[in-house]
Amino acid sequence: MAEKVQLTDDMFLPAEDNFKEAEKIARPTVSYWSDVWRRFKENKLAMTGFVLIVILVLLAIFGPYLSGYSYYEQDFTQKNLPPNSEHWFGTDTAGRDLFTRAWYGARISLFIGLMAALIDFLFGVVYGGVAGIKGGRLDNGMMRFAEVIYSIPYLLTVILIMVVLDSGIIPIIIAMTLTGWIPMARLVRGQVMQLKQNEYIHAAKIAGAGTGWTLKKHLIPNTMGPIMVNMTLTIPNAIFAEATLSFLGLGVPAPQASWGTLASDALSSILVGNFYQLLVPAILISLTMFAFNVVGDGLQDALDPKLRK
Repeated sequence: MAEKVQLTDDMFLPAEDNFKEAEKIARPTVSYWSDVWRRFKENKLAMTGFVLIVILVLLAIFGPYLSGYSYYEQDFTQKNLPPNSEHWFGTDTAGRDLFTRAWYGARISLFIGLMAALIDFLFGVVYGGVAGIKGGRLDNGMMRFAEVIYSIPYLLTVILIMVVLDSGIIPIIIAMTLTGWIPMARLVRGQVMQLKQNEYIHAAKIAGAGTGWTLKKHLIPNTMGPIMVNMTLTIPNAIFAEATLSFLGLGVPAPQASWGTLASDALSSILVGNFYQLLVPAILISLTMFAFNVVGDGLQDALDPKLRK
């Protein structure tokens, strides 16, 4: 038999009339991008890549001024010197300071990579967004046209453009972006076709929203996660492609130097034992590709809404 409890007046106190405390939020609200940055910072490998990218950019800006040497002045009395206190990365076959030329080459390589990613972003987002939201025959025609362009051999396209426009930074960017925007367009098209089936898109159309407004306000912002990840992976691919072209002699003209040009120039020095001339651009290219790839992987995890806490 249950024990009887004696009721007293102390058990029936009135509730405190304090509505402000009742409605008080215990934790501050966290925006989507704040949460993305928090999760990105927790990824140590991605943060390592991010810090490495910042260091590379800073050295590309200020590095050529640190050694006191010009990237183009030749001094054959100082040629093929190994790394020392005066020439921190050594000198090349023409006596030019490799430290200065390496960071001057970083400017060209990083600029080409960033511009290629930006152009791919602009063309790919607009083209893929329009194809995805319109659908039907227009989508079919636009994507078949893109596939025809993408089927042209990349190296053949580059060589033809170099023959017509001569070598230089602008022709390299044009050659890499002529077909480079198509993967971005496919990605955006797929995301838009998936998102446009949602109720809020139908509600926007019923309210009178046009195609451009719907893309700008609803569809593109909701695809920024995959787009940003794709851009971080496009940059190292463009840098490596530029290095390959420069290695084949299709890069920037002398006396300018990119990392690919430095690697190509160093081939003649390997036979005489000057391995450092090839190691410098090879290490810088490898570090850059590693940094952007781990940042891209970190962004992919941070932007995934399924992992949000």
